[in-house]
Amino acid sequence: MNSEKQKFSDYFNTWLYSENGYYSNYKQIGKEGDFYTSVSTSSFFGGTIGKRIVDSIKEGNLPKNTTIVEVGAHHGYLLADIIQFIYTLNPKLLDTLNFAIVERFDNLQKQQTKYLQECFGDVVRIEYYNDISEVKLPHAFIIANEIFDAFSCELVYTKEETLQMAYVKNHKIEFEDCNNIDLIEHCKKYKITKGEVGLGYKEFVTNISSNIKKFEFITFDYGDRVPRNDFSTRIYDKHKVFPIFEENIDLEKYFAKTDITYDVYFTHIEDCFKTSGVEDVTFKTQMQALVEFGIIDLLEILKENSDENTYLRESQKIKTLVEPTGMGDRFKMLHVKKFS
Repeated sequence: MNSEKQKFSDYFNTWLYSENGYYSNYKQIGKEGDFYTSVSTSSFFGGTIGKRIVDSIKEGNLPKNTTIVEVGAHHGYLLADIIQFIYTLNPKLLDTLNFAIVERFDNLQKQQTKYLQECFGDVVRIEYYNDISEVKLPHAFIIANEIFDAFSCELVYTKEETLQMAYVKNHKIEFEDCNNIDLIEHCKKYKITKGEVGLGYKEFVTNISSNIKKFEFITFDYGDRVPRNDFSTRIYDKHKVFPIFEENIDLEKYFAKTDITYDVYFTHIEDCFKTSGVEDVTFKTQMQALVEFGIIDLLEILKENSDENTYLRESQKIKTLVEPTGMGDRFKMLHVKKFS
């Protein structure tokens, strides 16, 4: 395995998505897994997205029979939280809304179906798509939580004004002169001298923009709007973080057994939408986004309808989601609207 030289993007893809790759089989997230997400931190993360969906329909942006689409739902926790809070805020919407998941792996589809069936029985039916290109709808609300950091990427850096590109052989990373014109032009355009270049963003965005007439799209991830100009690729193993270029790191030890990820360059995604003709694109920190979408209002509803211990426990979880020194500033959101 990996005895032949290959581009880092191919190595990354095999690590995560091959038959025995990290994402091809169900993995725990949270305390028992390799990392935490906002979803595993508090149900109010999904609840706040649910409130945004209810408000968007109330504002007339999307109809009551729109389709809620989650891209990469893992266990199904986020979609379940969204559905539960929609029911709390406007139960009649569950009579008209449609729900769908984009998931390439059959075993994960079965896991999601089982969990959502346990939560909602036959009240909620889920349609599955293997790829975002299959989603062709008149209107949709699309959620993609921590998706773009799992798109394959190339590693690049500039040496004596020449762009170098990473290759992998026997789990060892080496750099060679880059002869990929598109990659060279991309790095020039965005002034990237060192770091990751995410691949597949344009195709993903084009599929959404072309195949869905009216939509609202939300994605949360770690990253920023300015190029980091350093390598952020790292491995998560049982809540320990290992930079991919850490001295003496044994990539073979972690290959396909742990998560590998990198910081997302949001300006790249934003430009992909604008190139596709969608101009209404907003960038915010997770804290700003969740507060704007109404997480404090949801907490007040909880306070009025629960005991003090429950309220204090959930308040602490929400604090983790929004505090600037934690997830609130580390994670960012891109909010895209196309209503005409």
